[in-house]
Amino acid sequence: MDAKWIEEQALALPAPDRARLARKLMESLDSLSDAERRQLWLAEATRRAAQLDKGEVQLVSGEDVARKARALLG
Repeated sequence: MDAKWIEEQALALPAPDRARLARKLMESLDSLSDAERRQLWLAEATRRAAQLDKGEVQLVSGEDVARKARALLG
């Protein structure tokens, strides 16, 4: 069993079961140690940096994000 298979099976569940599973998975992240959290953030930062380097995504300024958020909320 690998993560991809588990993901496919989970996505095939009815919505209430998916919601319960998602909640349990999110709660499981609350018990991570500081070292585990740092490792996850490092992996995420590395992934995002690679996306930038490959041109898959572009940076957006904080000012643009704030302006768009205000427009959506206003």
